[in-house]
Formats: sequence, C-alpha cells, structure tokens
Amino acid sequence: MKNIAHWYDIPLTGGEAKPFLDDVEVKRLYFDKTNGQIVGYLDSKDNPVFEVSELQNSAVNTRKAFADFDMRMVDWTPDFKKVLVRTSGNLDSGSWFVVNLATGKADAIAYEREVLAPDLVGAISTVDYAASDGLEMDGVLTLPPGREAKHLPVIMLPHGGPHSSDREQFDWWAQAFASRGYAVFQPNFRGSTNRSQAFKLAGYGEWGRKMQTDISDGLAELAKRGIIDPKRACIVGASYGGYAALAGVTIQQGLYRCAVAVAPVSDIRAMYNEDYRASGGERITKSSLLDQLGPKDRWDEVSPRRLAHRADAPVLLVHGVDDTVVPYTHSHKMADALKDAGKPFQLVTLEGEDHWLSLSKTRQQMLEAAVSFVEKHNPAK
Repeated sequence: MKNIAHWYDIPLTGGEAKPFLDDVEVKRLYFDKTNGQIVGYLDSKDNPVFEVSELQNSAVNTRKAFADFDMRMVDWTPDFKKVLVRTSGNLDSGSWFVVNLATGKADAIAYEREVLAPDLVGAISTVDYAASDGLEMDGVLTLPPGREAKHLPVIMLPHGGPHSSDREQFDWWAQAFASRGYAVFQPNFRGSTNRSQAFKLAGYGEWGRKMQTDISDGLAELAKRGIIDPKRACIVGASYGGYAALAGVTIQQGLYRCAVAVAPVSDIRAMYNEDYRASGGERITKSSLLDQLGPKDRWDEVSPRRLAHRADAPVLLVHGVDDTVVPYTHSHKMADALKDAGKPFQLVTLEGEDHWLSLSKTRQQMLEAAVSFVEKHNPAK
C-alpha cells in the first residue's frame, strides 16, 4: 500500500512546518544541481512545472516534440541546456534521447528492446468510461498487433498500489499478452492517482467493493463497444492488482475464466496486522490504514482467502519467498484455502525473489507461467 504524500517547508533554524505546494499533486521535486534549490516539480499527470519561465518554456517545447509518446524528462545538465528524455508508447518499446535545448535537436542514444520492431508493439489508447454509480474514469487499452479490434479475448490487468495509475506507455506485461492475441485493459479505478485528490480518496473503504466493480464496469464498456468478447475474459494482476484478481473470482462471480494473482494480498486483516507491526505500532500508520481499508468488521467479507469456497474459476498464484511487502504467506494460505475448498489452483514459488520481481530469471518464470495459464483456460484462438 502507498500513502498519500504531503510536502512541508521547515525552517532549518526552527519554527513551524508549513504546507508546501499543498494545492497541487506533486510526484517529485526538481533541484538545481549547482545550489540545491528547488526549481520545479512533476505534477500528477507527469508534466514538469518550473518557476523560472525559461525552464518552463523548455519543458513545454520538449513535451511538444514528443507529443505522440509517453515522455519523461529524466535529467538535466547543471546548466539546463541538455535534457535526457525517455519515451515509449505506440510503435515505441522504450527509447532514450538527449535533447539540446539551444539547437532544438534530439539525438537517440539508446533503445531498450531493439528486437521489438515497431510493428510488434500493440496499439495503445485510453478508453473513457463511467462506473455503475456514474463516476467518470478511464483505462489503458492495448490491442494485439495485426488483429481487428473486434470481439477479442481480453485480459483485465488492474495496477498495484492501489495508489498508482496506468498511462499510454509500453507495458511489458500488457504487451506480452497482446503479442499472443489478447486485448489488455488496465483500468484506472477509483483510488488511482491519475485524476484529482477526490478521485484518489474515493477508493477509501472500497477494497473489494466499488474499486472492484470499477474494473468489471470497464469490461462491460469494452464489450458494449464490441472490442472484446466478455465471455473470454481473465483477470491478472500483482500486489493490489493480485488482490483484485482474486476478488474477481471470489467476491465477484461469473465474469472471468481464470485469475492470475502475483504477490497478492489475500487477507485484509492479515495485511493490516503486518503493516501495523512493521511500523512499530505507530498510531499514524494505524489511522492511515483504517482510513484506507474502512471498518474492521467489513474486512472479512472482502478478503479472498476467507471466500475461497466461492472461487468460480481456476486460480494461479505466483509469489516470491523473499517478499517483504506482501509476505509469501498470503499466497500460501490462499492456496491452502482453495485446496480445502476443492477449487482448481496452481502455486508457483519464486525462490530468492522479492515483491518487485527484481530478478530477470524469476520475472521470466512468472511471465511464462502466467501466459501459459491464461492460454490454457482462455485461448486466444
């Protein structure tokens, strides 16, 4: 889980801490490398904002030059005359440029996936839709290369966090499924960070409830548009997305042919106890968790492990044994509950792996297991 960040200006000589940029959402700060002073920040939509007009104009012009891609200004020279830029998106699996702001010239210096030709990158777009209660939201749709966007099998791929979001960029997991013939939809459900603070806070107390139906409302929207076949859907995710995958076949039913949960939270009460203990019993952590998770007496009814007997589709669990964010026990106990309930499941244990799939060998192991499982239970052909 991720808490909402707040920034404060605190005098080094002592005094009251005052909110800094309290009326905007700040993802990171930018500093002048010559003197350490703050010169700008990255807003919630990944737009660089600078106080100095010259720098702001340079940022705007750089973004315009790469308007067709997901673009990030990663770093600058101390004099701000050259910028390191990373792009990805349609026809681009990840490219790096050095932009000379004086000449306006951009030189490509590296490509992340040279074996992936542009025509092998699935088309990426944003789909706007409304939840069943009318709340407006969106999701990122990745289409399989070379296939008509009509009645496709689909993978619902909710992000982790849950305070995070997906945007129109190259996503290796989404593209892996797209390359095998699936449409992939990454819904920015309520609680995501791509909109307002109110939208993010709308996810509080909604684990397994409105946050979950926001995902299936996205599925319904794609079906309404004729893009996907709703009877050929699986749900896949990691961390909170893994929780959502499990919830999709336990809390919800009749929607998905299979679920793949990587490093998932399977029991909200267990997660609360783990996070609270890890904080050393900090009251602020307890208060934050209770705000996000809602009343304790409602946790069990949205905890997949406690609803394993309701699972209506095969489940694949994948978890690293060295995960310190969501302990391996969440998958192990979920597997036990599914076994006791006589439900079909597989458990893949990643030796030496953490929560972030940091090792290439086990990341590939996860991907191969996930793709194989989905192809078995929801073939693309």
